[in-house]
Amino acid sequence: MAIGPRSGFCQETKTFHSLRPHAPCPPPHQPLSITQFVLSLLHSSTVTTYVTIPSTAQSLTYSQAIDQIYSLSSSLKNHYDFKNNDVAFILCPPSIHVPILYLSLLYLGVTISPANPLSSGSELAHQIQLCKPKIAFATSQTAHKLPSLPLGTILIDSPEFSSLLTHSKPHTTHPQVEVSQSDVAAILYSSGTTGRVKGVALTHRNLIALISGSHHSKAVLDPQQPELPPVLLFILPLFHVFGFFMSINMFSRGGTLVLMERFEFVDMLKYVERYRITYMPVSPPLIVAFVKEDLTKKYDLSSLKTLGCGGAPLGKEVADAFKEKFPHVEIVQGYGLTETGGGATRTIGHEESSQLASVGRLSENMEAKIVDPETGEALGLGQRGELWLRGPTVMKGYVGDEKATAETLLPDGWLKTGDLCYFDSEGFLYIVDRLKELIKYKAYQVPPAELEKLLKSNPEIADAAVIPYPDEEAGQIPMAYVVRKPGSNTTEGQIMDSIAKQVAPYKKIRRVAFISAIPKSPAGKILRRELVKHALSGASSKL
Repeated sequence: MAIGPRSGFCQETKTFHSLRPHAPCPPPHQPLSITQFVLSLLHSSTVTTYVTIPSTAQSLTYSQAIDQIYSLSSSLKNHYDFKNNDVAFILCPPSIHVPILYLSLLYLGVTISPANPLSSGSELAHQIQLCKPKIAFATSQTAHKLPSLPLGTILIDSPEFSSLLTHSKPHTTHPQVEVSQSDVAAILYSSGTTGRVKGVALTHRNLIALISGSHHSKAVLDPQQPELPPVLLFILPLFHVFGFFMSINMFSRGGTLVLMERFEFVDMLKYVERYRITYMPVSPPLIVAFVKEDLTKKYDLSSLKTLGCGGAPLGKEVADAFKEKFPHVEIVQGYGLTETGGGATRTIGHEESSQLASVGRLSENMEAKIVDPETGEALGLGQRGELWLRGPTVMKGYVGDEKATAETLLPDGWLKTGDLCYFDSEGFLYIVDRLKELIKYKAYQVPPAELEKLLKSNPEIADAAVIPYPDEEAGQIPMAYVVRKPGSNTTEGQIMDSIAKQVAPYKKIRRVAFISAIPKSPAGKILRRELVKHALSGASSKL
């Protein structure tokens, strides 16, 4: 096959290939958990700090973290009758214990399923129904949200958990567990392309391929990396695919995680100065804040070298303004889905990072197609269509939802992303729009269908539609168009309050407009683009 050396495009198969060096992975049949793989890559000094929490002054060196991983693994194996692929549901705010808990359970072959601690009872009930956990790990603040499970709930802020962490003496025999790379390592939650939250099954092999690719490309393409391991300020939620992956990847690199329990902009600036932070994973709204806030001038941010931006598109104007204000900081962008374990594309090095409108080139061992969503025809360079992805990091499927899996993941391994994209002649990917109807609020996914169902259950509402409304700080906010029932006088405030009581804070409806009828296609599909156009044009446009 003739693959374009600059674009990675094969005209014959209409497939885009990664331009990255091929990343070697362990043989797929070799028993290997992601924890074992990560430990095998760790070459840093064990006295280096792995994780620290400024607000509580807690910290763990790599040596202590490794001891705790083995001790907790051993304690859990002795106390609980775990079998491979048993699921542990994790409902914990950021804590020094969470990364250790992840790596310990993964070492045992237990599937972890982290969820947002701010989720409502109905949201958690749906997730628990999908993943069917045997055991839960929570805190004294979140445990009341969980049902009774076969092996109960362990509180990670209890003396009992502390004893599990230190039960085994350091350097004693590690628990012997055989984990297949094809076993499911994690079930993370995503809305997929449509509808309600789905449980994305990622295998140990998926995560091994992600970390192997990241290490290999960095070494080959960006050899002028700092000699010292990175110091990373962590403001990502650990249950989100980006935060989950970064916490494990940082362990493999021997870097330091400075973990914020609660995000405050001023605290973030203080910590960058105090801990000499070199790298921060961020979402676009935070880059906007960096540009606009004069407070940044009061702190020494000279250690900061890189911001890894993902979760939502970054506007070129914002990126340009950031570079003008912070010329010493590089923004590296990426694109991914929970269904690809995160980074399906990214920029590496200064030259690629200067392509500010792009989300980078295909990651290692990844293939892509651009497909006409109407005809199913594969398209070429510069043509816009739905992005399909295939590679070793693509999920196993959605747990408990064969229909959604079949609609998204084709038998030959192609994952339909639902995003409208194109590739340029240099192999850079550009996101044009979302075919899927998700709203991206501060990089969180908000499915309109879920909010519409709740709105329509309100006796005062005859019909409703939810759209993304642009917001400088959040990126997008959920806005509802509501048709009141005859005789109803329900207000914007009443509707927003009602929904706020039923959903996590990031899903709240933040704007309401009343309308006589929701525009729909002959098949009954909501014409969201018409509503978006109406919302943006204000009262001058009438539907």
